Amino acid sequence: MADGWPRLTDPLRAVTLGCCFHLEGLPMLHDLRRSLAPGLATLVLATAAANTAGAAPPEFPEAAYRKHIEVLASDAFEGRAPGTEGEKKTVAYIEEQFRAAGLKGAIDGSFRQAVPVAEITPHADAALQVRGADGKALALRSLDDVVVWTKRPVPESRITDAEVVFAGYGIVAPEYGWDDYAGLDVRGKLVLALVNDPGYATQDPKFFTGNAMTYYGRWDYKFAEAVRHGAAGLLVVHETKAAGYPWDVPRNGATKAQFDLRIDDAASQRLAIEGWITEQGAAQLLAFAGQDYAALKAAASKRGFKSRALGVTASVGVRNDVKYKTSYNVVGLLPGCERPGEAFVYTAHWDHLGRVADAKPGEDAIFNGAQDNATGISALIELARAFARTQPRPERSLLFVAVTAEESGLLGSQYFVEHSPVPVAQLVGGLNMDNLYSVGKTRDLTVIGFGKSELEDDLRVAAQKQGRTLIQEPAPEKGFYYRSDHFNLARKGVPMLYTKSGVDSPTRGADWGKRWLDDYTANRYHKPADEYDAAWDVSGTLQDLALYYDVGLGLANSSRWPNWRVGTEFRALRDASR
Repeated sequence: MADGWPRLTDPLRAVTLGCCFHLEGLPMLHDLRRSLAPGLATLVLATAAANTAGAAPPEFPEAAYRKHIEVLASDAFEGRAPGTEGEKKTVAYIEEQFRAAGLKGAIDGSFRQAVPVAEITPHADAALQVRGADGKALALRSLDDVVVWTKRPVPESRITDAEVVFAGYGIVAPEYGWDDYAGLDVRGKLVLALVNDPGYATQDPKFFTGNAMTYYGRWDYKFAEAVRHGAAGLLVVHETKAAGYPWDVPRNGATKAQFDLRIDDAASQRLAIEGWITEQGAAQLLAFAGQDYAALKAAASKRGFKSRALGVTASVGVRNDVKYKTSYNVVGLLPGCERPGEAFVYTAHWDHLGRVADAKPGEDAIFNGAQDNATGISALIELARAFARTQPRPERSLLFVAVTAEESGLLGSQYFVEHSPVPVAQLVGGLNMDNLYSVGKTRDLTVIGFGKSELEDDLRVAAQKQGRTLIQEPAPEKGFYYRSDHFNLARKGVPMLYTKSGVDSPTRGADWGKRWLDDYTANRYHKPADEYDAAWDVSGTLQDLALYYDVGLGLANSSRWPNWRVGTEFRALRDASR
């Protein structure tokens, strides 16, 4: 029917479909009194009225939540690296839990979504060789000055005597009236681009988003934009504060295996060379080309800046060991009873870092990933269980997506959104759970990407029911919103929430929460020490689960289509998809 109601030609069918009735349907139900047995009619009306009033969020049992973490983070799961025995155990466990909860397999009846990946281990050449028109040369050292790789699954990838071009921040952002590639031909050339975006550079809150990084500030966006313009390669200039991490991060990852989705035409969709160059290395290169790094950087953050060729060429290459593997997302579906073709989605990644390579005798060799992200998968399972028991059944469908290869570049969520069992335009929104801090209950809730979407209004209402307030992430300039799985849905236009537990403990204060987080980040994050501890205070996570349930249920039982805020980088995508 046009108003979305099922046709009720049979009184008994009306009872069967009563799971969907809300207040606007009560007059219709009153008209059915005469055709229903008095007791049955009373039962239907009472059920509908109770459903309309809205039941309290379900209780989330602490023992069940803890048990999932303890199992997934045990040594038996070997750090849950994709393509290992640990993956097999992890995927089987999540599938078993989804099936026991009452979900349906969302991938043509199966819970498993095969994700084909290429594992590429780079062996970089010793130097980036830069040559001037006068024949003079400059060598920038691998690891010390520059790190390079390619996502092309080939034995070797190289650029030779490619013209070097400085493209400012390497950004094309129509909503901000910004185009660093305007009038610039970079086909077959090596592009040099600054990290982050002009808003961060100027700290002007009216320019881009000021201190808070936009998607355009992310290095992976810059690589993709260079591909769109036909470049052969791109080097991002590393600055510790603007990037959000020191040079040791790209340096230490330079010789580790890189993963990418297997694609049909990598040569046209991936750069021949990707990489980072230190701030000092960039200054050397620009000085060799007769340019001043500080002056160019200052000019690049102002409107009207013209990107330019530097009059020098560069050669650099990388050799690769390539392996092909298949990993798996686990996707469960709870069909909606009225609009099953529309869905709210919950995501969490199941993978972690596996084992320490070449561990010494007696060394703890397993990255157990208890916080990151056995907590998120445990929450996903318990949310699925709660929704499957919800009566009446939600009107829209719920998708519960445990994705692979987050630690390898958000690959599982990328594959999911490109092969979603529910069309992206029909995804009403979603919420991502990644590393749910065990800090106990808090008076606040941290929102990563604060102010981006209208879903935040739903979150605020749910938080207020718990007497809590929403706060902005402490370091928005680091771009954490673009560094977990919700981002792949966001960049297809789907409004996505990403939250963390707050820090303001009602019994211990905000300083205690901050100290806990600092200690975790310094001593356990991405280390073998991230292990489950029965002494964890998970009361705050259980509080958050009730809030996450409230947000999802509200959207699943509404006809609303939340959007991104006006001016955000994903608004046009959502408008186009809807």
